[in-house]
Amino acid sequence: MAGQIPQRFIDDLLGRVDVVEVVGERVSLKKAGRNYSGLCPFHQEKTPSFTVSADKQFYHCFGCGAHGNALRFLMEYDKLLFPDAVEHLAGRLGLEVPREGADDPHAKGREKKRREGVNLLELAASFYRERLAMQEGAAARDYLNRRKLSQEVVKTYGIGYAPSGWEGLKRHLSERGIAEPVQVEYGLLIQHEDSGRTYDRFRDRIIFPIRDVRGRTIAFGGRVMGAAQPKYLNSPETPVFHKGRELYGLYEARQANSRLEQVVIVEGYMDVVALAQYGIQNAVATLGTATTEDHLTRLFRLVSRVVFCFDGDRAGLQAASRALETILPLMLDGREARFLFLPDGEDPDTLVRREGSEAFADRVTCAMPLSEFLFEQAGQGQALSGVEGRERFATKVLIALAKVPEGVLKSLLLEELARRSGLSRQRLGELLAQREQQAQAAGRLREAGPAEQKEAQAVSRRAPMVPAKASAGALSPLARIVQLLLHEPGLMEILPDEEDWLPEDDPDALLYSVVAKLLRAGRYRSTQVLLAHFQGSLEGRRLTSLARRELLIPKATRKAELTGLLEHFEKRRRRQSPQEEYDALLAQERAGKRLDHDQRRRLATLVMELSQRS
Repeated sequence: MAGQIPQRFIDDLLGRVDVVEVVGERVSLKKAGRNYSGLCPFHQEKTPSFTVSADKQFYHCFGCGAHGNALRFLMEYDKLLFPDAVEHLAGRLGLEVPREGADDPHAKGREKKRREGVNLLELAASFYRERLAMQEGAAARDYLNRRKLSQEVVKTYGIGYAPSGWEGLKRHLSERGIAEPVQVEYGLLIQHEDSGRTYDRFRDRIIFPIRDVRGRTIAFGGRVMGAAQPKYLNSPETPVFHKGRELYGLYEARQANSRLEQVVIVEGYMDVVALAQYGIQNAVATLGTATTEDHLTRLFRLVSRVVFCFDGDRAGLQAASRALETILPLMLDGREARFLFLPDGEDPDTLVRREGSEAFADRVTCAMPLSEFLFEQAGQGQALSGVEGRERFATKVLIALAKVPEGVLKSLLLEELARRSGLSRQRLGELLAQREQQAQAAGRLREAGPAEQKEAQAVSRRAPMVPAKASAGALSPLARIVQLLLHEPGLMEILPDEEDWLPEDDPDALLYSVVAKLLRAGRYRSTQVLLAHFQGSLEGRRLTSLARRELLIPKATRKAELTGLLEHFEKRRRRQSPQEEYDALLAQERAGKRLDHDQRRRLATLVMELSQRS
């Protein structure tokens, strides 16, 4: 028997996770004052009535009454049992879920160690702050004074000092009952591989506590005051700290401005606090890594605009190129990204001190838009006056655009590419659709096993998942069925489980099959949730285009309309045998009437079917 999960662990877990992040990974949220809003995932609606509170760590829908914390949301949305939901949240933080009365003889030991580590990092933060105020912190205080950091900024960011001794923090924590293995596990001590001796990780460094979105210390960064290396030293990965997700200064930025709209991403701790000293309190720093997708996903839940700040040298340009690659798939409509390149030899710390806050703010305002940086990067080294140069330029931009989600931004970028390259907007759209389709297919084949790869190749020979042609004009009968299901998923119950009525020559046939399978599974009860499943894919593009088209059928007659469409396909199937259909198409071709693409593909399919029968 697994045993009951202790309530104190659940309370601590809910205190560490952010319900905005948990919900935001599954529902598109927008900032609305101090809260976030979006379309409710638990009932169909057109006007957002679903609210998530970062302060209260609670969600509530004023339309259907759904409400609860992060655990309740996972149970309702992901259909998880309570223990599984706890395991999921604990896994996000790298925690092991303890059990009371478990058969595992080590369970009580693990729970005891976890309790020891709960307040460990806050104790360490207090130790560092106290040492900064003591005599041994005199040199550190002088350093901060030379950097012109006020006492208010030092206090706001909880800056401290790690003394030069090898075991200062170790003794301090050990005297308070914190075992050395726990101190090692949370990155405060280093254990020598040969001797097994432990000693303080941070020594004679300015200490910058790294806080989570709730303001809890989860790690530390240390900066030397002289020329020693490494210049910056960060905590290692621990049960509560994952550097690819956390950003230094994000908590403080949110505290300074409850209506935060823009964040400037800089390189180091001193850049963040120096900008704060000059009144620029919306800067954050990555923690020894390049900006990751997790970083940006977190930021875009809080703000609509991010500004990357880089050195103007070659290394800065390379870092900016990596940032561009990372952010492109996240550029949904309403989001904005800019790139700020500093003068040679300058960083935000030195530049804001030399020019002042207004001049630096002006630089941020005038930072290069993502679109300009994208085109500048693609045109680097290309002679755009020649055909070959424009071809290489257009190809690079199309590769980038294939990563951008569908929306206004993507459309505008394509228009601008047409203007700069000389190619027509229509032709560029066709080339982009081909590239996206190839990328999707390649991605699926890479992830699939041998059997799945063979099946996927067979499917691709029969019909593409999404038609390449535009969605304008009258919908085919099958597309109307898919549109009806998007607007009213409950209609799936009147459609037959067998799909022998599906027309093989309809490019939406495979799309219908995928949608039908999901609806029969019972997890998709609204249009928005169903569309979210396909977000960023070719199927998603087609479904979104169908969902956006006006549905002129009254709700009361939709069931009858669907029944009529199904009867249409049944009559068509009974009316013409494969041989009759083949003869009709062949006669049309022999008469000099040109077959369109779908008819030629259907003719090829019939040839294979009839040859197999014979």
